[in-house]
Amino acid sequence: MKNYMIELEIFEGNGGQLRTDGTTPDFANEGICAWMYGRLQVGQKFRYPEDLGELCPWLVDSLTGVIRALEHGGTLSWKYRGTPYEKVIDPDGVTTEFVRCLDPTASGIVIKITRTTLPE
Repeated sequence: MKNYMIELEIFEGNGGQLRTDGTTPDFANEGICAWMYGRLQVGQKFRYPEDLGELCPWLVDSLTGVIRALEHGGTLSWKYRGTPYEKVIDPDGVTTEFVRCLDPTASGIVIKITRTTLPE
């Protein structure tokens, strides 16, 4: 069985900026993820499984099935051609996948999962 490194990256989402006046935003109306608020931003990367505790438990739940497939060598065949979510599928190299959290509002976030095959 192959060994893989899996990295998670915040691809889309709005963590907002902490307000200095002590107020909090209207998360749903401003499209700000309450879990990300003031601490997480697009582009941040996390190691799997070491950094899962840094992510929203609901987001992790959304990721679980895809991560299980990827860590066991599977790939998901749809590619989303021509979209910002277009994937790379290379069972012997790098494979990417995109997962949206379950929040149906503009506050939801998208994670890019990158699986890299490690040398034997």
